[in-house]
Amino acid sequence: MASSESIGQLQFTDIKKYFNSYTLTDRMNCVLATYGGIALLVLYFKLRPKKTPAVKAT
Repeated sequence: MASSESIGQLQFTDIKKYFNSYTLTDRMNCVLATYGGIALLVLYFKLRPKKTPAVKAT
């Protein structure tokens, strides 16, 4: 039987409530956050302005 201690460990708060590895929904949240972070990095590097040299060589 489950004791009250093991039940108390599953009562997560704050960010642990949404990002843990105990349920499929929470695992999906971790995967989506990871993919979202990678997508933001790719967009940042694709869309940032290109640097032009201050003095052009002739």
